[in-house]
Amino acid sequence: MNFKYIICIAIVVLAGSLAIAKDSLDQKREKTRSMADQTLNDLYKLQPTAKAAIQKSVGYAVFSNMGTNLLIVSAARGAGIAVDSNSKQETFMKMVSAGAGLGLGVKDYRVIFVFQEEAAYTHFLDSGWSGSAQSDAAAKVGKSGSAYSGAAELAPGVLVYQITKNGLALQVTLQGTKYYKDDDLNKS
Repeated sequence: MNFKYIICIAIVVLAGSLAIAKDSLDQKREKTRSMADQTLNDLYKLQPTAKAAIQKSVGYAVFSNMGTNLLIVSAARGAGIAVDSNSKQETFMKMVSAGAGLGLGVKDYRVIFVFQEEAAYTHFLDSGWSGSAQSDAAAKVGKSGSAYSGAAELAPGVLVYQITKNGLALQVTLQGTKYYKDDDLNKS
């Protein structure tokens, strides 16, 4: 793997994070909504059946995440939005993840949760924990490269899609992930 490429991605992500940190709460909300809209459009192109699944769902959540894996330690962070399909109520959220396993790489990826049951959606908003074993090989830069992006059933009543936007990663890890409400962005 080209370590210069990985370092460049990390610098771009850090610079982007610093730029976002200066945004007002309304600007952060709008950027999150735009990211979610673009991610859903990308998902519908890759997995056309996902549109019907989301339309039939009780709710869905879309996250933009950046993950790094360095030998035996992996970490990720991100932000997103959960939307109740009936009321259109938005809940802004954050994500952090840490794990252990073998791997090397940095990747920018999107995660889309589709909740088929009200209890699953409510549990996600209130608890948000997810622990999982993960095996991943992704290589994608801009429009070139490829990455797997199919739906998997995460838990009863919950489908999850993942889209790799950019990055190089090869990893086998045991991850612990916490999704939680963003108190600042959910203020009126």
